[in-house]
Amino acid sequence: MAEESELSHKQKKEIAKWFLLNAPAGEIQYVAKDLKSILNNDDVYNEAASESFPVYNKSHMICLPMPAGIGDVLVTSYGELDKNKYLDPRTAQVAIVDHIKQVCTEVRPAADEELPSPYIEEFRLSELKLSKVFGLKSYYLELHVGMSAIQAYVPNIMYALDAEILRYVGEAYPKGVCSVYCTKGKDVEGAGFGFELVVVISAAKLSPQNFCNGSWRSIWNIEFNDDAQVLEVTGKLQVGAHYFEEGNVQLDAKHECKDTTIFQSPDDSAISIAHIIRHHETEYLASLEVLVMPLFFFKYLNLSDLRRKLPVTRTHFPWHNTTQFSLTREISKELGIGK
Repeated sequence: MAEESELSHKQKKEIAKWFLLNAPAGEIQYVAKDLKSILNNDDVYNEAASESFPVYNKSHMICLPMPAGIGDVLVTSYGELDKNKYLDPRTAQVAIVDHIKQVCTEVRPAADEELPSPYIEEFRLSELKLSKVFGLKSYYLELHVGMSAIQAYVPNIMYALDAEILRYVGEAYPKGVCSVYCTKGKDVEGAGFGFELVVVISAAKLSPQNFCNGSWRSIWNIEFNDDAQVLEVTGKLQVGAHYFEEGNVQLDAKHECKDTTIFQSPDDSAISIAHIIRHHETEYLASLEVLVMPLFFFKYLNLSDLRRKLPVTRTHFPWHNTTQFSLTREISKELGIGK
């Protein structure tokens, strides 16, 4: 028999990356610790970790607290300015992130060119105050001298929508975090403008001591079509759950949906968008409960119901001697086996 060759450096790295990238929500650090021990090769591990952690953090949209209690920053591709710099639109701060340690090491004020609109700078303080009071009524900024209605609409709708989504997430998710990004048309100046906002919602319930972790991620693209005077809303939802007490049971469910609403003032548009998001997320959660709960029953899952039980004798099936069972004897007799 041919002697098996040892895996190459690249092969080991790719295998390590696969395990890291496929770690359930909140469990990549545990996987990384075991991998480092198994590999026993710091070069392979460091390369795999440096390539995997940023991708994992962004795909899971992890939330990290910023220093000095400024707030939380979501690690997403929508707020990514550099490989380890992420914009928090609500506070107009840029967070510097250590991906492997999953911590925010420092923050700095965002430069004007990093913000969704050059006019947000003067409203930073007002927005920071708003973000700390979820119960405030949504509002939009008054037009300022020198600003056209089109120029003012982008920051106005962002503020109004952020306030509405904050309220919704505060009501619907015990530990939910959200953010609103401008991904298209941030520097609109003329008529016939078309721009796009993205609402990101991330929530996780991590309880490794109870052998269960879960996460909710939703991304909502809102495209403002000036010609048709409509707002097109597209949502992508992903729910993950992992239960690993004396076993390994996972759920990874994805869902996409679309909706539209009419073009209105920033306040009214924000309310309509938030209503659409609330409706679709509530509806999807209800459908998950109907389809999955009888099997999973997330928090109260009993793995014994998913595993083959032992016979009433509480002994393993004797594959080496099956003739002791009458069914085996009858089948052998019918087939003429042993004659």
